Amino acid sequence: MNFSSKLIEDAVGQISKLPGIGKKSALRLVLHLLKEESESTQLLCTSLLKLRAEIKYCRSCHNVSDSELCSICTNHNRDNSVICVVEEIPDVMAIENTNHYQGQYHVLGGVISPIDGIGPSELNIESLILRIQKEESIKEIILALSATMQGDTTAFYISKKLKPYNLKISTIARGIAIGGELEYTDEVTLGRSIATRIEYQQ
Repeated sequence: MNFSSKLIEDAVGQISKLPGIGKKSALRLVLHLLKEESESTQLLCTSLLKLRAEIKYCRSCHNVSDSELCSICTNHNRDNSVICVVEEIPDVMAIENTNHYQGQYHVLGGVISPIDGIGPSELNIESLILRIQKEESIKEIILALSATMQGDTTAFYISKKLKPYNLKISTIARGIAIGGELEYTDEVTLGRSIATRIEYQQ
């Protein structure tokens, strides 16, 4: 791509680093920002800087939050007896959008993947165990992990770790395609998978 301005080239280079955005899309966004009032661009920059500086991760479930505990963990209308274990933060958002689940969450921060150098100690598994030890109200753990080899390995590992705690361990029904990512699953399929979850079989 040839640019008449080094400033535009640098902006396009940075924006194209975002997932799903190529050089052409980045250029369209940059040119759009140039057409906008400078105040709009300033507001965008300020909100992004504020996001990076002030965003927190919930000390209980590891979801994104504006404070020490996220709005889901502090919501007294949620069912505290059920924890839905997910890989990443977008999975929480995807399940919330179905309106089929009213329990709590626990974000692992990934899945066990020896090939990528990710073992159990790199994930938020120990903090899940600590939650279960501290909160007597917890009765069920839903393993809402992607239907991949890594997801299944992680589910198996967690189920083994939870065996001494006499909990119901369930998985979301496999309406989710094998090899599919929760983030990209349509809301109806994901909602039905949560509603018709099955007991986890070791």
